[in-house]
Amino acid sequence: MRAVDLIEKKKRGLEHSRDEIYFLVENYMKGVIEDYQMSAWLMAVCFQGLSDNETAYLTESFVDSGEVLDFSHIAKHIADKHSTGGVGDKVTLVLAPILASLGVRMAKLSGRGLGFTGGTIDKLESIPNFRCELSNEEFLNQIKNINFAISSQSPNLTPADGKIYALRDVTATVDNKSLICASVVSKKIASGATSIVLDVKFGSGAFIKTKEEAKELADLMVKIGKILNKSIDVVISSMEQPLGFNIGNSLEVIESIEFLKGFYGEDLYEITLALAGKTLMNCGLAYDFSDVKKMVDEVIKNGSALNKFRELIIAQGGDPQVLNNYSLFKIGNNKVEIKALETGYISKICALDVAHSAKLLGAGRDIKTDDINYGAGIILKKKVSNPVNKGETVMELYYDDIEKEKLNEAVTIARNSFKISKIKVEKPQLIF
Repeated sequence: MRAVDLIEKKKRGLEHSRDEIYFLVENYMKGVIEDYQMSAWLMAVCFQGLSDNETAYLTESFVDSGEVLDFSHIAKHIADKHSTGGVGDKVTLVLAPILASLGVRMAKLSGRGLGFTGGTIDKLESIPNFRCELSNEEFLNQIKNINFAISSQSPNLTPADGKIYALRDVTATVDNKSLICASVVSKKIASGATSIVLDVKFGSGAFIKTKEEAKELADLMVKIGKILNKSIDVVISSMEQPLGFNIGNSLEVIESIEFLKGFYGEDLYEITLALAGKTLMNCGLAYDFSDVKKMVDEVIKNGSALNKFRELIIAQGGDPQVLNNYSLFKIGNNKVEIKALETGYISKICALDVAHSAKLLGAGRDIKTDDINYGAGIILKKKVSNPVNKGETVMELYYDDIEKEKLNEAVTIARNSFKISKIKVEKPQLIF
């Protein structure tokens, strides 16, 4: 078997066998197959596609390239949740303690932000002294002791996906649905989850731009899960405007704490409830969404969910005083208020523009080695359909020392990120 023959085969649109997929992945990891050969095969996949079976083989090969965590000695059900990425998406920070307080064991391996999407690990690291790099033993013990842990992705899990993703990132081969599916599903399987719930986002602030494309990816993920004997549920949600009000690492943690105290926006609550519902029903802890709502509302009201977040912070070395003292967070020393130039209703807030502005302020990174400013970001004072008066603040920009040109660009983008109409528009649909 030769790599060049398999490249030729896929170029012609023919289907690979399981052995051929494994040959490509295993020999690429050994260095026998070069970057340029794997790049050629990936590009052929982008043009010709992969069948469901090929996608399942690729997913399996990623799983088999490294360790697979096993929680069977701890619990029958281990939950995991994954989002395809968005602007202001801090759902993990509220969902995980809610589920843990309801008895769900949750093993969450998360990543850092890149481009316009924020990373859960960056957000948690804005908590003073919070430690995200847990060993497998620490990860397992914490799930056993407090029901959940949130750790950075281990290099020992799906290393083939990590190496191939890095190549896809620089060869314009990221946006193939089969490659996305194999990457996401392999990580969820390797992390030991039995209940996998995925939030596939679409819109201006998401990687996937249309509802139709999101549905295609969601269907494929569910199908691949069935082939590999894993139950996968998917929620398809809109990312046309940012989720919640705060965008930026420290700011999003503060909003999450407020959520767990019972102060939350409708959109963040709605998506959290949907993902909690699927997980609780998968784990046999709820029968329908009316049960779920009562359960979620109760653990927020009685403080159980907030207390679980406190336990997480303590277990991972952070300072739990942040829950009551937000001054312990780093927040940008400078603020610019973006005000409405007319009276009316907010008819649009472009999530991508808001994210671009926040990144210029220092909240994001272009490459993985870039430093970020945990205190930089944006607070929205209005959402789509809200009334606004001329001169009223629509958003606040927070930053520290940045180049004047970057600040001016961030302010200009923020000012152009929203539209005001004389006629009130309906609140946009969030979950499809």
